[in-house]
Amino acid sequence: MTTVVERPFDSDSRELERGRPASEAELSRRADWIRLATIELIDQAGLGHYSSTFSCAEIFSVLYYHTLRLRPGQPDWPERDRFLLGKGHVATGLWPVYADLGYYPADWLATFGQIGSPLNDHPNMRLAPGVDFSSGSLGHNLSVGLGMSLAGRLTGRDYRTFVLTGDGEIQEGQVWEAIMAAGHYRLGGGLVAIVDANGFSGHGPTSDAINIESVADRFTAFGWQAIEVDGHDVGALCETFDALPPVGEGRPVCVVARTRKGRGLAMMEEAPQAWHLGHLTPEQRDGARAEIEARMR
Repeated sequence: MTTVVERPFDSDSRELERGRPASEAELSRRADWIRLATIELIDQAGLGHYSSTFSCAEIFSVLYYHTLRLRPGQPDWPERDRFLLGKGHVATGLWPVYADLGYYPADWLATFGQIGSPLNDHPNMRLAPGVDFSSGSLGHNLSVGLGMSLAGRLTGRDYRTFVLTGDGEIQEGQVWEAIMAAGHYRLGGGLVAIVDANGFSGHGPTSDAINIESVADRFTAFGWQAIEVDGHDVGALCETFDALPPVGEGRPVCVVARTRKGRGLAMMEEAPQAWHLGHLTPEQRDGARAEIEARMR
């Protein structure tokens, strides 16, 4: 567990302001560190989702080490930005980040997946500091995020609410009810939906289930500002989040992040669906570590 427990970055956990400086190289390295930590957590607990987590590693890195306004030492700070993880099965990518930022001691990671642990394969807001909403059953988080954003407007706060959803999750009907309502309420940069568009759900290509075609066009038709971006380009992600409109009136924002399921490991990119629930052999694990660590040097 050395890769997970170590805190390789000088993260100031007192207060994290929006737009704090971080080089693109550093953010990319943090994304690969998230992948390494995910391998360690899944290996120790025997549960988790490699390829789904890997597709959003850069998104996690940019959000938590560049964009979100947070106080890890005060998880319930009223002015904090909110983050809701719609695709809750990728929580293994967040647990090491929260430990690194100081939400809880790093030794909590050694309990991941155990009975009684606050850290499980889906996030629980009643157990783990830093979690704004529990997730697991897909389709609910954008509705909750809409409510949080409206609450911010009603209480005069300028926090942003970010919701990460998958392109499989947005096949749920409730998601489109939330999209329609958010377009009506015109929350501007107070509500940001990020679609991890890796082209797969848990059962195969999303186009085989419901072919939504242009996600951006559909959000636009419902009254959103839609932006398409390479979800593995940390520079492009930073620029997109830095340019968000003010909190308040205006179209809410949808960031369609084009990603690859299994990104960061060649064997997973070649067979992404095989690694949705698959587990690495010891030899594969060692090879995966070596591939990622070589890129981090």
